Amino acid sequence: MPTVHALRSLATWTSAAIVVLSACSLTSAEEAASPARDAGSPSASGLPDSAKSPRSPKPGTSATLAPLPSTTDPELRPYYQQELNWRACGASGFECTTMRVPLDYDNPRRGDDVKLAVARKRAESTADRIGSLLVNPGGPGGSAIDYLQQQAALGYPAPVRARYDMVAFDPRGVKRSQPVTCLSDLRMDAFTRVDITPDDQGEIDKLVDANKAFARGCAQNSGKLLPHMGTIEAARDMDVLRALVGDDKLHYDGLSYGTMLGATYAGLFPDRVGRLVLDGAMDPSISALESSRAQAGGFETAFTAFASDCVKREDCPLGTSSVNAAGRNLDEFFKDLDRKPLPTQDGSRTLDEPLATTGVLLAMYDEGYWPVLRQALAAAKKGDGTRLLRMSDVYYEREGGVYSNIMYANAAVNCLDLPPAARTPDDVKRALPSFTDTSPRFGTSMAWASLICGSWPVKPQGTPHRIEAKGADPILVVGTTRDPATPYTWAQSLAGQLDSATLLTYEGDGHTAYGRGSACVDSVVNDYLLNGRVPATDKRCT
Repeated sequence: MPTVHALRSLATWTSAAIVVLSACSLTSAEEAASPARDAGSPSASGLPDSAKSPRSPKPGTSATLAPLPSTTDPELRPYYQQELNWRACGASGFECTTMRVPLDYDNPRRGDDVKLAVARKRAESTADRIGSLLVNPGGPGGSAIDYLQQQAALGYPAPVRARYDMVAFDPRGVKRSQPVTCLSDLRMDAFTRVDITPDDQGEIDKLVDANKAFARGCAQNSGKLLPHMGTIEAARDMDVLRALVGDDKLHYDGLSYGTMLGATYAGLFPDRVGRLVLDGAMDPSISALESSRAQAGGFETAFTAFASDCVKREDCPLGTSSVNAAGRNLDEFFKDLDRKPLPTQDGSRTLDEPLATTGVLLAMYDEGYWPVLRQALAAAKKGDGTRLLRMSDVYYEREGGVYSNIMYANAAVNCLDLPPAARTPDDVKRALPSFTDTSPRFGTSMAWASLICGSWPVKPQGTPHRIEAKGADPILVVGTTRDPATPYTWAQSLAGQLDSATLLTYEGDGHTAYGRGSACVDSVVNDYLLNGRVPATDKRCT
């Protein structure tokens, strides 16, 4: 189970660990992989700073992510001066290319590169073009190209599309950019069914063994890339792309984990920050354990909102007496599945407790999913688990028995960025009371799911740290009060850390706020993207 997700609009593009409902893709993988060539002239915005990646402070310190040194490094010159070979691909009006970045920014040896897939849609108006707007939907592990190719057509307003080249790249290790792989599809099927609410030592041992096998598969299939999947490296890749599209400053719309990427970029390159929207913000200053526990609380809050709506309806499958009773009924439903999975219409697959929990979590991302969940639970009460199973498949990006690599990339980034929330089952047992206090419904499963990084084959390279980005242009941080995946307190914290941030609050349900139905939120974000204006003080919208 991933730690961060993104969702913008049920009708367009949804992610839970970035779930694509019907996103358009490139015409072919080959179209996304055209080789880049070195150019003989400098990029429009010059050379990068030193190649040495800053290391995060030690746990417990109050140090911040420091900007990169001001010296330039000639070893990075070829990356910032490469020529991008754009050509038509995918959805109408899109161009695609690849760019080269160093596998290791600390040792950028030629020939030891990573090829990143990039897509763009040109601004519809050349007269008052602002520049490029880079977008990232989060995850970590979500395909920004899939996201852009649908959002550019359906989600971003016409004035934004008119004045920006809409740009996205799949981060290193994600989908079209040398994807991390770990398990076969059949083995991934088995992994998603492992019980994450173990009742005895035997089930705990199975969970530990499954995590070890997952990590071992990642090391065997993608071991060279795993030590270089961190957020700092992805943020540095963003700066290379900024230069290659000819922008002096980065304009950016990041959702969920995309806010961590954007904030990290601001900390490394504060003088190159343009208009940054950080929507569904993460807090870089907290540990993996704190993050998992807070997220469990976020899902509990979201379930309470769902249950409050459900019990008012005569057909609520969890009953109509009270919110507390609805919660108890869901708990009993999970326990029944733990004892006896339900049949489905998907061949020999059954719906068991882990998959049902995943399906319920998916519905917490957007109130538009609430009717779907009610129907799925009603069908399950009648003995058919098909609908909840399909919701779980959407969460995991499983289609036709084939998985995307989102869960592999998700673990690769999370396990590298921070020390694990739990290394051993005993660590989980000690943390369990705080998880279940925070989330009676989902605390147990999320506490045990946090064990996945305990077996990771690469040592973590980051630690919790503050990001101030002093000297950056104004940054807009957006938080939703009942956000399940990125709790509102994280947006408050990030806005308090960033020296130039303004906080935009959406009082509502669901994950992220821009483009999801609030005219107030959309007007503030659009004014910022189009005119560079932020509210004079922090603003609240309903």
